[in-house]
Amino acid sequence: MIEILNPALLARARDTGALVADILQTLKARSAVGVNLLDIDRWTKSLITEAGAVSCYVDYEPSFGRGPFAHYICTGVNDAVLHARPHDYTLTDGDLLTLDLAVSLRGVAADAAISFIVGETHPPESVALITATEKALAAGIAAALPGARTGDISHAIGTTLTEAGYTVNTEFGGHGIGSTMHQDPHIPNTGRPNRGYKLRPGLLLALEPWIMADTSTLAIDPDGWTLRSATGCRTAHSEHTVAITEEGAEILTLSKLPQG
Repeated sequence: MIEILNPALLARARDTGALVADILQTLKARSAVGVNLLDIDRWTKSLITEAGAVSCYVDYEPSFGRGPFAHYICTGVNDAVLHARPHDYTLTDGDLLTLDLAVSLRGVAADAAISFIVGETHPPESVALITATEKALAAGIAAALPGARTGDISHAIGTTLTEAGYTVNTEFGGHGIGSTMHQDPHIPNTGRPNRGYKLRPGLLLALEPWIMADTSTLAIDPDGWTLRSATGCRTAHSEHTVAITEEGAEILTLSKLPQG
């Protein structure tokens, strides 16, 4: 299913995107050395509930998972990059933490992810991973013009990642979003330009480049959800929900809170 949002629904999408962005920024500010991932999950539940929103994750039960996700946020540490279930782990100095969050507010969903380093130690490899995904996300957003095609976005993201020296996994990528979290079109993180679905104003897309330092192969945890790098190397993931407008892509998941 591909949805095209009318102006009223787009206004709701802006509210949802702002909420997702602010929750992520609040959690980033709280994610210090000594914090447990389960604390982050509890904080997320509280922030979603206080806003009158609904989690897109807690009851999420797709074919590739093992039962409902049963948590409110994805918390990937170091080699965990996608669908990382919160568990009893206490953050340490230098950990690379990825927070991925999707909520629905008044019937419209938004999805975003941030990667950042906890504490005072900033390993150069981790900084490079985060920088590469952020640059790839910016390139994908710049390519998301009305009349362009999904392949143009994929090509922009993939070119940025490969030029930075990383290989790209295409099992999971960006996607349409609207009344539900995951919709068509699928947007791989590499591809050929001038191919795929033609972008139209009112279309919402969640664009999400992610990489692993020295592999493109994933391994799955016994929890049936958490996806890690097969080699144990570090990973990073950046994501925004954008709306296609007549002028270009409007980023809906930018926080106005102080950046920590």
